Amino acid sequence: MTEIQQHTEKVREHRHPEKRNRPDNPIQRKPSWIRVKAPTSKEYHETRKIMRNLHLSTVCEEAACPNIGECWTKKHATFMILGEICTRACSFCNVSTGKPNAIDEYEPLRTAIAVEKMGLKHVVITSVDRDDLADGGAEHFVKTIDAIHSKSPDTTIEILTPDFRDKNGAVEIIVKVRPDVFNHNLETVPRLYPTIRPGARYFTSLSLLQEVKRHDPSIFTKSGIMVGLGETKEEVMQVMDDLRAADVDFLTIGQYLQPSQKHAAIDKFVTPEEFDAYAKLARAKGFLMVSSSPLTRSSYHADADFLQLREAREKQLATNA
Repeated sequence: MTEIQQHTEKVREHRHPEKRNRPDNPIQRKPSWIRVKAPTSKEYHETRKIMRNLHLSTVCEEAACPNIGECWTKKHATFMILGEICTRACSFCNVSTGKPNAIDEYEPLRTAIAVEKMGLKHVVITSVDRDDLADGGAEHFVKTIDAIHSKSPDTTIEILTPDFRDKNGAVEIIVKVRPDVFNHNLETVPRLYPTIRPGARYFTSLSLLQEVKRHDPSIFTKSGIMVGLGETKEEVMQVMDDLRAADVDFLTIGQYLQPSQKHAAIDKFVTPEEFDAYAKLARAKGFLMVSSSPLTRSSYHADADFLQLREAREKQLATNA
């Protein structure tokens, strides 16, 4: 291991103290269809400057998203509220784990200012898990949505939330302020939850998505999974069926990429052809929108996808009229 790689591993170990004693999983060389260029554009640095000046966090950076160069060049960013430290310790995730800091009451306003400065027509807001809070951070989502509605009333809002496990009423108060898209990722197939997403429960996440539709059927719901963790095609198809039974509108499927040697190992790199096959299956099962590719992430091309999602619903309503 080179000196640079050793330094990188130390930084990641500090971010993930709970993974320190886990056995190393060697990081595999990425195939040609996964590799991306390092971000260098002027627009990328302008976006980064806005985030720094307003003391905001993004999942683009915290989760080491491979698409950050492309998205930030286009002035697209996914804001991460409720701090940078998560109370969960999922084996796939690069976000820091530990004891979170107190909620920053001015973060919703600063987020709204950034949205206004960047001139975003569509914005994605996500957060860390906050199991330490009575409402899981739901009220903070509400304040952030309200602040964006106030400063940028024409901007559509997509939220990517935690599961709000054991936080009664959390989903209901968020639905009342009407985000345009309510996203919650299942992340993987049920069999892999104990090792990949140990702090979560598959049917809790599925029920959350059902609850959104029960409170307001007009809100688009969205969910995503990673592949390449050891799941089978049949298991992925079952997840699709479960999501459709919950009336989820939009499905994303992307390749899992291992953040460090202490994270879950990659079982395989799924080929672009396999992703295309998954997309065809998902469309046949009735999703309004499907994004399935090696580099697909929850908020990748979210602005353009939202327009297609809305158009797909309009066509569906016209057909059923």
